[in-house]
Amino acid sequence: MKLNYFALCLTIICLPACTWIEPTKEGQQVTLVKEFNVKDCLKLGTTNATTTYKVGIITREDEAVTEELITVARNRAAELGGDSIVAKGVAVEGKMSFDIYKCGE
Repeated sequence: MKLNYFALCLTIICLPACTWIEPTKEGQQVTLVKEFNVKDCLKLGTTNATTTYKVGIITREDEAVTEELITVARNRAAELGGDSIVAKGVAVEGKMSFDIYKCGE
């Protein structure tokens, strides 16, 4: 019985660090950059990324949530033909906005 309790506790402790969103092949080619890097680029639009920031009563780690939001934005940018994204702010409750740019040929 103690082993089952230990396994359950370990799972609950590790769960907030999990990421569930995988980058697409195309999304892996999109780069997160700062605003000054896209001065000569074509802005394609904006995307609002969302992900789960709470699982039950457990709040996920900010770093894991931010990484997922960036992955969502990269995947969306790739769908629109972009190669760069710029974060418009910080993640708040699993939400974050990004501008999408085409900087390459």
